[in-house]
Amino acid sequence: MSAYVIFIRDKITNPEEFAIYGEKAGKARGDHPITPLAFYGQLETLEGPEADGVVVLEFPTVEAAHGWYDSPEYQEAKQHRLKGAEYRVVLVQGVEQS
Repeated sequence: MSAYVIFIRDKITNPEEFAIYGEKAGKARGDHPITPLAFYGQLETLEGPEADGVVVLEFPTVEAAHGWYDSPEYQEAKQHRLKGAEYRVVLVQGVEQS
């Protein structure tokens, strides 16, 4: 069953660190089965706190999502994201299609 990792950027706090994150996160993709569905496109906050940016990544399974997120490459990139911006990140399992 598909799974989605959703990144909600609240604000950039250190542009230099965030730029490093962007470079390292792109390289962390490797051979992981990631399908970007939304990537910092135009957005409209309908409810809740205003979002600065949103990314939605699709994976074939929750395990595949964890394989990427927990990988040493992404964990290295993540350290720069934490220094460069405030985010909320969620992993949600999709629904079975009939």
